[in-house]
Amino acid sequence: MTEYGTWRPYVGGDALLLALVLLVIGGVLAYFGTRLRRPVGANRPGKALGILLVLMWGLSILTFGIAVTTYWGALIQQAGPITVPASPITPVTASSGLVAFITIAYLSRCHGLGIALGSAFVGTVAAPMLFELPFDLIVMWRIPHPAPTTQYALLYFLPLFLMEISSVSLLTLSPLARASRYTLFSLAAVFFVFAGWSLAGFSYPSSPMPFAFNVVSKVLCFVAAVTLFVPQKAKEPA
Repeated sequence: MTEYGTWRPYVGGDALLLALVLLVIGGVLAYFGTRLRRPVGANRPGKALGILLVLMWGLSILTFGIAVTTYWGALIQQAGPITVPASPITPVTASSGLVAFITIAYLSRCHGLGIALGSAFVGTVAAPMLFELPFDLIVMWRIPHPAPTTQYALLYFLPLFLMEISSVSLLTLSPLARASRYTLFSLAAVFFVFAGWSLAGFSYPSSPMPFAFNVVSKVLCFVAAVTLFVPQKAKEPA
């Protein structure tokens, strides 16, 4: 019986290959973390471009919503009534988001209420997407899709990728967001955890081991987002 809302685990050579790729990505991020001497940030967009980024983000959410409606309509038409299992990770995501929002707002408090809340918002929006983008690339073709499979997979995931990328791009709206070595180390740790998860099959978190891998990697992404807003100590004059 096909289960919807879950995905097929990786096995054998596929699991080893995925783990190797993830280890390499994690290693590259860790290497650059050791080489980064000072935090770096993207140029802040002007007012017009900032408005455009927000509009694109909103449009991506709307587009994804339409795609999901079309996708599930086709799935129900082909497979009949579907019961999707509740995600055991949702409470972790929600609580991590709340903690990240409060933490970023506190770290940014000396820059004024508007900047503090705005930074907390964009940081909290971007954090889960740092997890979801590589995760979705990993499971994209292991989910049972309606027929024709390729078209419906792209219908669902392309708008999702657009939403994830546009969510991360909102970080440029904050004048405080800077990637430090700790950001890169946190992201490297995410990929190392993903690699361990892959060796265990990268299966749905319905048992303790994949649940633990999922939780740890998700929390690390929120940690990475928070590191973007940690104030840097000014260097003492020589």
